[in-house]
Amino acid sequence: MAKELFERIDRKIGDILVDIRSGRIGLPDLQRPFVWKDIKVRDLIDSMMKGFPVGYVMLWSAPEDYQKAGNIGKGTKQYSRPSDLVIDGQQRLTSLLAALMGETVKDKDFKERKIRLAYHPLENRFEVWTPAFENDNNWINDISRVFAADEEHILSKYLRKLFRQINDGRERKFMPSLSEDEEDAIDENIHNLLSLRDYILPTLRIKSYADEEQVAEIFKRVNSGGQNLNENNFIETLLAVYDNDVHTKIVDFCSASRIPANKTSYNGIIHLNTSHIIRMTVGYGFRRARLTYAYKILRGKDLESGVVSDEIRETNIRKFKEALAVVTDLNNWHSFFNLFYEAGYLKSSLISSNYVPVYSYVLYLIGKYYYRVSSAELRRIMTLWIFMTTVTKYYTSSSAETTVERIFADLRNIKTPNGFVAYLSNEIENALNDDFFRVTLVDNLNSSAAVSPAWYAYIASLNVLGTQLLFSSTPASKYWLAGTHGTKSSIDKHHIFPKNYLRKIGIYSDRDRNQIANFTYLDYGTNINISDNPPAKYVEKYRCLLGEEAYRRSCQENALPENWDKLEYFDFLAQRRKLMAQIIKKAYLKLKARTYPFG
Repeated sequence: MAKELFERIDRKIGDILVDIRSGRIGLPDLQRPFVWKDIKVRDLIDSMMKGFPVGYVMLWSAPEDYQKAGNIGKGTKQYSRPSDLVIDGQQRLTSLLAALMGETVKDKDFKERKIRLAYHPLENRFEVWTPAFENDNNWINDISRVFAADEEHILSKYLRKLFRQINDGRERKFMPSLSEDEEDAIDENIHNLLSLRDYILPTLRIKSYADEEQVAEIFKRVNSGGQNLNENNFIETLLAVYDNDVHTKIVDFCSASRIPANKTSYNGIIHLNTSHIIRMTVGYGFRRARLTYAYKILRGKDLESGVVSDEIRETNIRKFKEALAVVTDLNNWHSFFNLFYEAGYLKSSLISSNYVPVYSYVLYLIGKYYYRVSSAELRRIMTLWIFMTTVTKYYTSSSAETTVERIFADLRNIKTPNGFVAYLSNEIENALNDDFFRVTLVDNLNSSAAVSPAWYAYIASLNVLGTQLLFSSTPASKYWLAGTHGTKSSIDKHHIFPKNYLRKIGIYSDRDRNQIANFTYLDYGTNINISDNPPAKYVEKYRCLLGEEAYRRSCQENALPENWDKLEYFDFLAQRRKLMAQIIKKAYLKLKARTYPFG
């Protein structure tokens, strides 16, 4: 058996929390969005109170060079640098800090919030706090106040106040005051609550001689708390140690991307997390796509020679900072994301993979700063690139990094702006060839999948072409833009052949009824009016309202075959898929021919 890389050092919860608050143990999760539900925190505390096991914690005894780095988190701490880093158990320790010590956590939008657990000291019962507990004198509204009172050495005073609170509530309900036995029970339960600090948490410490690759592999494999750990979490941990100011800048930039505001990174395409920013920065600054390279960079490894040194680490971190400044430049950021709107992708719901904006942004920055491509030409080629990579699933989750590594390798041999543009153009034209539109895309439209790049490309194409909604005089893009900043769209997705009608004619499979080719978008009023009526019934109404010419134009622009209302359902689907593919091709050709001023 290989030499063990860990040792067992079981510790009390209270001691671990003290070390986290002092900075001796680094817990970067305090700066990440907290993913646990409050009820899960309640269950954790309840399990500990009952003496149940709650998993283990894994620490990494940081090598000396890590101890030379900065501390994790904001504010002044007793220890300027952590000697142990939390590798597993982060969510549980964050939960305990929040619930017992009153520390704030961050929600999915990076807003700080409290986790409040209410406690019934007589019944020894926990609940997630709601405003209802404020009016119930039998409950302690926040258990962190009990721990605070004990730390301030005013527990006796707190208990006297608690007894008065409960008795006041009982008096209003004409109930007898607490008996001596009940007071004793409350006193015992409060002390049992405080004894949670003495709960022994099984703790494993990875020894300092384990290198980053070994720790990263352990990090990815452990899963004691039901939370899958990944490379990004580990890289964040290292980054928070080596340069917490940089880590904070990344977190703040991600936070600002979630909520509309002036002069922030908010956009309608992607809600950032730290992984996105790290990928962009490593991609632009080091021409690398794999996250693995990020911790090699932070380790101080030269990516070409493989040499590791403190000097290389300093150089790498400086280079990382310089690249990060470019990535987070708001002029670059918003200029790039405007290209999604030009390509017809007006909302995040039309983007099937976050790899599209992440890696496309890297190429945009490389084209702008390394190759010095003119703004007009860069705008044109990157709009086409966005369109192509989205409709073709160019970046798939399983091969995105490999694909981008190939691009970076190819670009090392290209030295001129024209060469860069020609390379991207060749990639685009090879992907969007005649066979793609005639065969592949038609096949991709033969689907009922909820997430479909082909369907999203069709909607984007309608936006590019300025197509009016079916049976409407308003461009579809205006409806999409109206709902850009909200969770509810301004239009309804409608079954052209309604589901109930299809059921009546013997088509019961959702896969058949929910075919992409059976969908269109309608404004609310039209959708309500059509309801479950079959095409043969509602078509005549809109033919009369619009007039024959306008009706035919509306059908043609929305990829409806001639006399579609009289076709057999499956014939209709087959014909419409081909027409939808041609609409997408038409939009592509329009983007390809588009010219931009100010080159």
